[in-house]
Amino acid sequence: MNALVATNRNFKRAAKLLGLDSKLEKSLLIPFREIKVECTIPKDDGTLASFVGFRVQHDNARGPMKGGIRYHPEVDPDEVNALAQLMTWKTAVANIPYGGAKGGIGCNPGELSVSELERLTRVFTQKIHDLIGIHTDVPAPDMGTGPQTMAWILDEYSKFHGYSPAVVTGKPVDLGGSLGRDAATGRGVLFATEALLKEHGKTISGQRFVIQGFGNVGAWAAQLISDQGGKIVAVSDITGAIKNTKGLDIPSLLKHANEHKGVKGFHGGDPIDPKSILVEDCDILIPAALGGVINRENASDIKSKFIIEAANHPTDPEADEILSKKGVVILPDIFANSGGVTVSYFEWVQNIQGFMWDEEKVNNELRNYMTRGFKDVKEMCKTHNCDLRMGAFTLGVNRVARATVLRGWGA
Repeated sequence: MNALVATNRNFKRAAKLLGLDSKLEKSLLIPFREIKVECTIPKDDGTLASFVGFRVQHDNARGPMKGGIRYHPEVDPDEVNALAQLMTWKTAVANIPYGGAKGGIGCNPGELSVSELERLTRVFTQKIHDLIGIHTDVPAPDMGTGPQTMAWILDEYSKFHGYSPAVVTGKPVDLGGSLGRDAATGRGVLFATEALLKEHGKTISGQRFVIQGFGNVGAWAAQLISDQGGKIVAVSDITGAIKNTKGLDIPSLLKHANEHKGVKGFHGGDPIDPKSILVEDCDILIPAALGGVINRENASDIKSKFIIEAANHPTDPEADEILSKKGVVILPDIFANSGGVTVSYFEWVQNIQGFMWDEEKVNNELRNYMTRGFKDVKEMCKTHNCDLRMGAFTLGVNRVARATVLRGWGA
């Protein structure tokens, strides 16, 4: 099931639980604006190349729109729409004053030189600079982009609007990026997991974890969980998968993954089939890679008691039903991976104030937001007698709906 169908389905279930008016429900789903632009650049060899850039701005009832910019060869408009909508609910669940957006350029960043990527980023910014802004739409990095991309956008935008560090987040620290941003999503996963386990009378220490995906989020989550005494028994990435029932040595694995561009060949564990990673025996499963990986084919074989969705949309709705019948507790993506956008908000706040925080303050504030967010989700679960996914969706949708009506936009 594609991401847009699944997101719409979750939204409709939440709207029904909340008893939303059908006109309001319809208006909440329609994106505020969809932008598509042609970006033509001279390549290093002197030939011209054209790429399609786009931005979906979903909702701005609660504040400026917020979401990543990805550089990827297969950019599916439906997926971008779903992710923009998901950002609307995610920022509302986190209770930060944003709406949702998503965008990017259809290109293969691996096939472009650094100077070609810079030219492409600057042309894209020239095309959309009057449609983004500190109080309009604040982009961030996503797949295929990073702090350097944000630095180019900031510089190009500033040529038109004066120096504006708050126009993007995920910047290099030297240009007003926030301390703690790199680890933020992984750290948010840690805080979310702690809050969920506390509810069940458990702590991280001694629990067995399996992590699918060892990029930024998976690697940070592994490091922080193992620092708290959690035992990481298996991890996988695009190069392969490894397992050690006694627990992997995470500092050594991080060093190996950095040197060899992946976990494959790590001697502190046995290689296993990456396809089996999700059904390995563990207490807590953390999918931190792609969407749709837990589906009706593998859901009944999953052995973990808890699933923490660090990736966007890793669990299909069919799998949701199978897992809930088995009694597996799923902490949904729109809460579990909101640490990144929460610290992006802190970065934006610091830029607007012109006053930077130390890392301890960033991490303490993140803990406060994640802990409070979990309590808010649980309250909605009690009110509507529903699981955590619907608790999070009803919380997010309700906050956006209330802001929409209060602003006089209720259809």
